[in-house]
Amino acid sequence: MVRKVAIITGSGSGIGAASAVLLASRGWNILINYASRSSSAQEVARQCQAHGAETILCKADVAKDDDCRRMASDAMDKWGRIDALINSAGTTRFADHADLAALSGEDFLEVYRINVVGPWQMVRAVAGHMKAGGQGAIVNISSVAALRGTGSSVAYAASKAALNAMTLSLARNLGPEIRVNAVCPAMVTGRWHLEHLGKEKYEAQFDNWANSTPLRRRVSPEDVAEAVTWLIEGAQVMTGQALVVDAGFMLGAAPKRK
Repeated sequence: MVRKVAIITGSGSGIGAASAVLLASRGWNILINYASRSSSAQEVARQCQAHGAETILCKADVAKDDDCRRMASDAMDKWGRIDALINSAGTTRFADHADLAALSGEDFLEVYRINVVGPWQMVRAVAGHMKAGGQGAIVNISSVAALRGTGSSVAYAASKAALNAMTLSLARNLGPEIRVNAVCPAMVTGRWHLEHLGKEKYEAQFDNWANSTPLRRRVSPEDVAEAVTWLIEGAQVMTGQALVVDAGFMLGAAPKRK
């Protein structure tokens, strides 16, 4: 059996890591990208290899076009194909939305470099290879912050809204060979929020959030990875969509029960 190939940016942790392991378990080879945390990326590679997958570990900054092109070249040199791209690398600046002095112009630009320009450069690096292969699937990891104007900062919400708009444009113009969709998770458990909040506030905030959703549960990286994998392997007539994964959070507070 010929294994398909996925490039997953930001796959040393979080949604990217969960997506890498899930696809590996389903017969894919994986290029694992990380920016700084090599030990966690190596652990993801070990988990993928335990499922029989071949892996490439690639330290690269998606804000740099040469790094994006290098990732695509590494995958093609090893496997001769690229079937999927998951743009999971992301960053933010934590800042109160009401405090207009909390972010500088450079803060905005840095968030946009990773969250918008990075995905654009990755798509440009892989699109020709996907078209030559006859098909491909791209999933951009966005956020419900893009739909609500909420989240860790104005810069983050705005960057994810830009990513959603870019998803529409790419879906319209890369078909029929390539499908392009986005996944919009709500608050996702993991290192990002834990490091920012500290353990006690993290647990309290996620408990409060989960209790405000109709499903009364947290959203994990593995939950999001399930949606990502479906968009890649299934959903053959879906493109240009932003799939919300939020335990019903967008519906509003859960009704009180007697």
